[in-house]
Amino acid sequence: MSATIQPMLVTPDVVRLQSFYAQLLGAEQTTRVPDEGPVFFVALRVGDSELGLVADEKAPLGAPQRSLLSVLVPDVDALLDHVEGLGGTVLGPPNDMPWGQRVAHVKDPDGNKVNLVQPI
Repeated sequence: MSATIQPMLVTPDVVRLQSFYAQLLGAEQTTRVPDEGPVFFVALRVGDSELGLVADEKAPLGAPQRSLLSVLVPDVDALLDHVEGLGGTVLGPPNDMPWGQRVAHVKDPDGNKVNLVQPI
C-alpha cells in the first residue's frame, strides 16, 4: 500500500482561507463536512495535490510555525501581484535560486508561510 500525505491548515476562518487559495492558486473544493451548516472541514484540490482546511475558532494565528507549504506554480511574479489584495503578505521579492527555481516567500491570511516556486 502506498501512502499519501495531505497537509492540513487549522484556521478560525475556513471561508477566508479557502477564498485565498481559490483565487491565488485556483484551488477547487472537493469535500465539505458537513454538507450544510457551519463548516468543519474542507478539502481543496490544487493541481495534483490536496490541501485540507480544518475549522477551529480558537486556533492561535500567532503560534510558531514548524511547517512550510511549497507550491509549484507557472509564474511566481504574476501571482505576487495578487497576494496582498487577497489578504496575504509578500515577505520579499522573488529570488532565482542556484538549484534552478524562482522562489517567493509569502504568508496566507492566517500567517502560514507559503513558498511560491517556479522552475527556471
